[in-house]
Amino acid sequence: MVTIRHELPSDALQREALLDLNFGMKRQRKTSQRLRDGRLPAEGLTFSAADRNGRLIATLRLWDVIAGSAGPALLLGPVAVDSRYQARGIGRNLMEHAVAEARRLGHDAIMLVVDLAYYKRFGFSREAVTDLRLPGPVDRDRFLGLELTPGALDGAEGLVMASGSLAEADADSIRATA
Repeated sequence: MVTIRHELPSDALQREALLDLNFGMKRQRKTSQRLRDGRLPAEGLTFSAADRNGRLIATLRLWDVIAGSAGPALLLGPVAVDSRYQARGIGRNLMEHAVAEARRLGHDAIMLVVDLAYYKRFGFSREAVTDLRLPGPVDRDRFLGLELTPGALDGAEGLVMASGSLAEADADSIRATA
């Protein structure tokens, strides 16, 4: 049995280990990571899947961003499922849960950098983000968007920027230099 739940503070070490196993240290150098660095995830939009023993086996987080001229949006990722649990629908269930919760909380759009082949089943497309750009190198074919509110990304153009709350350590260092 697998349980999808909000991420717990105690999930942090397991989450980071799972992400390292799935993506290696190269994940820290990705453009999407630049938008997450020093920020807290979007409130209420961090999820874990746990096995019957409570061990974290999957993770998904959403982050607040500004989608150029479209305004507030979310950036999804990273998403990871323990290799021993892949191909069981856990990633799909986690995605469906996260998208539904983001919609319920009133968010208008989600963006991510991934393979279209898998994520189009959730409604993500390249067309939604055609005139938006990320603050660093990215394969344009992997930059996708999903409108939770119809028309939310219509005509959106410009740079996607981080906008979420600063992580406490970063907020303290900014106050110290102000």
